[in-house]
Amino acid sequence: MEVKIGVQYAPRELSVSTEEDPKAVLALLDEALKNDAVFTLTDDKGRTVAVPASRIAYLDFTSDVGRKVGFGLAASEAVTATV
Repeated sequence: MEVKIGVQYAPRELSVSTEEDPKAVLALLDEALKNDAVFTLTDDKGRTVAVPASRIAYLDFTSDVGRKVGFGLAASEAVTATV
């Protein structure tokens, strides 16, 4: 699944591909917000993204339900959470 992280005052969003489900990622963000801590998320290749939880504007979850074929893209299922 791909998680796009919108950061306040940043012109571009961060994109992280992870095996975590949306509920687990939201639980991590909720915990970081409660503790005024840094939100960290590790991608499929072991790289970690860290963002101050208080600066996160939104999370956008997208999982591919099909595969890419030719020049077209398969439909995707999207879930968006706003902080």
